[in-house]
Amino acid sequence: MLNYKSNKGGGPTVDFEKAIMDGYASDGGLYVPAYLPKVTHSDLNQWKSLSYKALAFEVLSLFIDRSIVSAVELRLLLDECYDTFETKEVIPLHQLETRDETYIMELFYGPTLSFKDVGMSFMVNLVNFFLKRKSEHLSVIVATTGDTGPAAAHFVAGKSNLDAWILYPKGLITKAQERQMTTLPHTNVHPVGVFNCPEGSDDLDVVISQLYADDTFKNKLNLSSVNSLNWGRIMMQTVHYFYGYLRIAKEVGAPVNMAVPSGGFGNLCAGGLARKMGLPIHYLVVANNQNACLNRIFTQGVFSKQPIHETVSSAIDILVPINFWRFLYFNVERDSTKIKEWMETFERTGQVIFDAETMAEYRKGFLSKSISDEQTLKTIKNVFDKENYLLDPHGAVAVAAADQLKAQLGGHPLICLATAHPAKFSETLERLLGADQISRAARHPSIEEAKVKCQKNYTCHYSHLHSAFKETMNTHWDLHHPS
Repeated sequence: MLNYKSNKGGGPTVDFEKAIMDGYASDGGLYVPAYLPKVTHSDLNQWKSLSYKALAFEVLSLFIDRSIVSAVELRLLLDECYDTFETKEVIPLHQLETRDETYIMELFYGPTLSFKDVGMSFMVNLVNFFLKRKSEHLSVIVATTGDTGPAAAHFVAGKSNLDAWILYPKGLITKAQERQMTTLPHTNVHPVGVFNCPEGSDDLDVVISQLYADDTFKNKLNLSSVNSLNWGRIMMQTVHYFYGYLRIAKEVGAPVNMAVPSGGFGNLCAGGLARKMGLPIHYLVVANNQNACLNRIFTQGVFSKQPIHETVSSAIDILVPINFWRFLYFNVERDSTKIKEWMETFERTGQVIFDAETMAEYRKGFLSKSISDEQTLKTIKNVFDKENYLLDPHGAVAVAAADQLKAQLGGHPLICLATAHPAKFSETLERLLGADQISRAARHPSIEEAKVKCQKNYTCHYSHLHSAFKETMNTHWDLHHPS
């Protein structure tokens, strides 16, 4: 059986179900598998013609013991998750005309038009599967920069075993993203708009960490998380790297590059772990926006927290890439003592400078670039003008980074991950290209319908959030779960 433990080394080793249901490890670390399963070229050749769902079954089966989720149950879960996507392929690939062997992996055909749907659909349905089996109820708290929240809200909505509390920095996500949460009528979904977050959603993560550290409160409300700190999200996201590679590689073993827009390093963590499992990705491109938290790590060896910049690629406006700690664990020979020391140094001082040996190890197979808003918008316009294909600002960050690193990528096939539908950023795109030009490409029926629905949400000033939010959650629990 593959068990799970904290990357900080504290607390007990647990099985897959407990790792998923706890979210955080008991010592505040992130759950990691005791070892990474290995995938051979023979495995990849057998998987090459599989559909997305069939491939997901094979990859996830490496991490989930059959005694916890049977083969029949896993297949049913995958059907429940991905039969709601707009396309049978789940994740189509679009080849660009003006760049050699360059493909856009369109990760936005889920119900909330974001790549978060890919991991969140499985995560929430898996948690609900465990809850129903034990007749238990769970409260999840999610902080969002714009896409995680709508996905969590959508998949939790209407599930009697779950309540979702979605914190978002008011004014720092798009109106479309906000309405995807606030127009849901379900009584178990609770969006909370927070004013005056000087460091965006990173401020919200601080409050969430404090609430999880309150054992009495945590145990009363049965708190957990479906943010990317939960191993289930990372595990599920490894699948689209296998899927993209097997669709594009000329033969198993042939090099393929992948460019990924990233802020919190959840998606890239999954890609990095997929490669460590044996997927022959040549380079993973760390496509950062102006906030550059990851670019500093990969080019300078510095994990630091700098003032936030509001950018057009707002979903990756993140200062602390928490999942880098999970990936780093597998680059220091699973030395949890080092991880614990670094994490605590960062919490204490706001900065960690990695030694040359550590930096050389985690940089293997990665290239990094920080992309400005000007470069992002220029890339959107260039691709649209030349081939009438509309990128969202996050996909454009990936394409722009790959363009700048073209010489180092070696001319191999390239997959750029597009992580959101353009309709979620229609105001930015209309200012750039004109409403008439993009009227169809930057529209989606679900976004248009949400514009005319009633909204419901809580609002709170950040300075009062900890006490006010805790009181609100307590009151809701007492009303709906009388002792």
